[in-house]
Amino acid sequence: MPRVQLPAVTPKRKAWNKGRIIGQKRPLLPKQVWAIRARLELAGYLRDLALFNVAIDSKLRGCDLVTLAVTDLVKDDRVRERVSVIQSKTKKPVQFELTENTRDSVIAWARSPEMIGCRFMFPSRFHDRPHISTRQYGRLVRDWVTAIGLEPSGYGTHSMRRTKATEIYRKTGNLRAVQLLLGHTKVDSTVRYLGVELEDALSIAERIDI
Repeated sequence: MPRVQLPAVTPKRKAWNKGRIIGQKRPLLPKQVWAIRARLELAGYLRDLALFNVAIDSKLRGCDLVTLAVTDLVKDDRVRERVSVIQSKTKKPVQFELTENTRDSVIAWARSPEMIGCRFMFPSRFHDRPHISTRQYGRLVRDWVTAIGLEPSGYGTHSMRRTKATEIYRKTGNLRAVQLLLGHTKVDSTVRYLGVELEDALSIAERIDI
């Protein structure tokens, strides 16, 4: 009797993204920003409050946010209203504004006992690291959104970066302004990042004289 060659059976593996929300992380709504901010203020978490506020205002990538030096934000015991930093990804400068609320939280943290002798604005609590890692920042974001009842899988560090940029676009429709604030070299990148519909983007672009 001839031997029948059966096809090899590969055991099924659980899909890496099963049960996860993949794709772009959602920006926070203004009411969600205020909810997180209020919780951090009530808890007295000076570092986290300053980190959260700077993340929203700066629109920086996580790798640039965690490496901010004290001197980037504070000069002569006063917090700068406008800050310029070199992006690690593009090696190009990007500027951002710090609102009054953010400046208040930054100076409160900078003057705290934990910040004595610290070079970085958000130092790590581990002795072998000069500042918090992007992974630690991601965990903090997860804690923040979970605390106000949001599904953490839908949010991440890019939610912080996208929040104010999305709100600016919603209120002004000015893609060029958002492009500059995010430090994108091409407006196409901004369109994809914000999830702007193509027709909407084209109609806006037609009204913008660069």
